[in-house]
Amino acid sequence: MTPTPTTDEWGIDASWLDALDQEHEVAPATIERLREVIGRPPADLEDRAPIVARPGDALEVDEADVVCEDGSVRPIDGELPPDFPLGYHWLHTPEGRRRRLIVSPGRCWLPDERAWGWAVQLYAARSRDSWGIGELADLRSIRRMAAEQGAGFLLINPLHAVAPTPGQEASPYLPATRRFRNPLYLRVSEVPGADAVDLEEDAGRALSEGPLIDRDAIWARKREVLMRIFFAHGGGEAFARWREEQGPTLQDWATWAAIVEEHGGDWHTWPEELRRPESPELATYVEQHGAVVAFHAWLQWALDLQLTAATGDMTVIQDLPIGFAGGGADAWAWQDALAEGVSVGAPPDAFNSQGQDWGSPPLIPWRLRDADYEPFIQSIRATMAGAGGLRIDHVMGLFRLWWVPSEGSAADGAYVRYPSEDLLDIVALESHRARALVVGEDLGTVEEGVRDAMAEHGILSYRLLWFEDDDPAQWPAEAMAAVTTHDLPTVAGLWTGKDVEEQREHGTGSDEELERGRTSLLEHLPGLEEGASVEEAVVRAHELLARAPSTLLSATLDDAVGEVRRPNMPGTTDRPNWSLPLPVPVEDLAAHPLLQKVAGALAAGVGRPA
Repeated sequence: MTPTPTTDEWGIDASWLDALDQEHEVAPATIERLREVIGRPPADLEDRAPIVARPGDALEVDEADVVCEDGSVRPIDGELPPDFPLGYHWLHTPEGRRRRLIVSPGRCWLPDERAWGWAVQLYAARSRDSWGIGELADLRSIRRMAAEQGAGFLLINPLHAVAPTPGQEASPYLPATRRFRNPLYLRVSEVPGADAVDLEEDAGRALSEGPLIDRDAIWARKREVLMRIFFAHGGGEAFARWREEQGPTLQDWATWAAIVEEHGGDWHTWPEELRRPESPELATYVEQHGAVVAFHAWLQWALDLQLTAATGDMTVIQDLPIGFAGGGADAWAWQDALAEGVSVGAPPDAFNSQGQDWGSPPLIPWRLRDADYEPFIQSIRATMAGAGGLRIDHVMGLFRLWWVPSEGSAADGAYVRYPSEDLLDIVALESHRARALVVGEDLGTVEEGVRDAMAEHGILSYRLLWFEDDDPAQWPAEAMAAVTTHDLPTVAGLWTGKDVEEQREHGTGSDEELERGRTSLLEHLPGLEEGASVEEAVVRAHELLARAPSTLLSATLDDAVGEVRRPNMPGTTDRPNWSLPLPVPVEDLAAHPLLQKVAGALAAGVGRPA
């Protein structure tokens, strides 16, 4: 019998199971430390915390009036009627209590037909007009190429914003916010008002001449030109109207970004009077720095326009990171809901014997409820907006997260439980409203019950050729199937041995461990002779993938052009992770012979009955 972890009233599991079903006890000191960090919720939390329900559900309140989103008032008596409207409402009890009532359909929106598509690291997809980095205009070009090939979707890396300072964060998975986008992705020449200033485009395009993506140089160049455009044009009435519609959420982001330019990217180091969004002194700061605040709001407007143009009518699946930077805008805005002195990570496993520390502060579960789930709702909604799809990185984090105390190593952590049923129902509501499909990245150690809950809520699972032992033909239909991810070897890197060479160079394992790992992955490419070419290996991998009956089939552009280097090599600090451009310009992708063969293989797979 598989042992079941015991969860205490703080939501902390006293033990955990590894990938081999071996049980490990959590140190008592770790449990005591996490209890201190979590604290006890107020006695009346259950009387005011949000209720998440579905039409027809029985409720824990007998009689109440519900003020719906549209302003109408509906009385309820112990349960929600089957025709109760979906959405975010307010429940008022006769005793005078007011609680948020979130009514969800319980299942995410799903497309009627299967599709194949490209996974794109957008920063890497440079064109000849790019200023050093793949831009939203390049995403538009890739979308048009994909549509002509018969693809149904694109999957892109997180586009979320980082601190607007030198020392730009390279990892898309450690953003300053999960609600706003990174202006590095703007095509400067397409920003409203760009025709009124000298863009010095040759200097911008010269940023693409280097072998790596130099975000610091790109931001310095783009910021200078974008600021000139802003002061010359300002966005006019269209921007003013959009800014007003976004309300205080946008204002908070723009304020944080303006302060960052003066006081640095970590709000903990700012002057005391600026460290809280509700500080009275903050209004004075905004008044004195109104132009810079407006500039950062204007950048988001320009990004909104360009993303809409880039996605068109194709589903673009945007990626939601598991967390955000502890000194960033979301941490500043929601600091009262965050755990101090701990970060999110992963326990030791077969791929990392020391465990992992991802550096993001976790939300305290009861404080998330006390905030009416607003930090979660805003992040889901903003990442899903305008594109038709969402990939939730480390979807297991909706159920539990590995908390790492700052005093210890990643191996010294413990799992803390989250209100997963509520969170999944919120995802389903946002998916339903946006008509956006949802994929959950459920790779690695997945505890029992997670995939059942995902299936119940209409969240697609994730299946990788490198990880699955079954024939792809036996994979589930309710999934997105792929060969690899940004953290794993490309087909060319694996087949040629170049990936192992690079791992050896960066000391990610012993020779024996690395060769054993490569051999185990090569077993997932049956039917290839030892002397086969890279092209034959890539095509074979995607022919195997095409056997899967999964709803979505995804191929990376890296594989499709025979790139040997993976975008990111976990555990390395001296490698230019997230900074490697594709070796083929965007304009030349459609004519690339290998890319055409990969597209053909996946199109044939989707065309076969599931």
